[in-house]
Amino acid sequence: MIILGIDPGIGLTGYGVVEEQKSQAALLEHGSIRTPAHAPLPERLKLIFQGLDAVCRRFPLDCAAVEQLFFNTNVTTALAVGQARGVAVLVAAQHGLEVVEYTPLQVKQAVTGYGRADKAQVQRMVQSLLGLKDIIRPDDAADAVAMCLCHLQSYRYRRAVSKGERHV
Repeated sequence: MIILGIDPGIGLTGYGVVEEQKSQAALLEHGSIRTPAHAPLPERLKLIFQGLDAVCRRFPLDCAAVEQLFFNTNVTTALAVGQARGVAVLVAAQHGLEVVEYTPLQVKQAVTGYGRADKAQVQRMVQSLLGLKDIIRPDDAADAVAMCLCHLQSYRYRRAVSKGERHV
């Protein structure tokens, strides 16, 4: 299984591609799509679309795990992030990918075992779980890779339950 994780944002959209190889997670690629701060919104959304579309074309992906939009006190920011998220879901749909959504709390719980973990804890666990030499930067890319790991854990759990296994 190859998973595309997406942490949508209007200024910076993080992405990660993780593959399950013999019951181990392997990082295939990570990065971010940066858009110019003063560019018109349609241009920024187009850049996000093009960047994610290019990632989808490089890998035989099975699904996309996208962060659910959480309530933001800044309505303008929330709307822009929501639009970036919509673009991410559209790209995944155009490539025929199943789209799964996880809240930040679910991702933190899956990766660290603690739903209120801070960014540094999540980054260190992503580094540890994937056996990486360095922490993934920028934060948005690390969050996208964490999204992949969350989905992989959820997928493994559902697979084990469907087989009637007691331990995962």
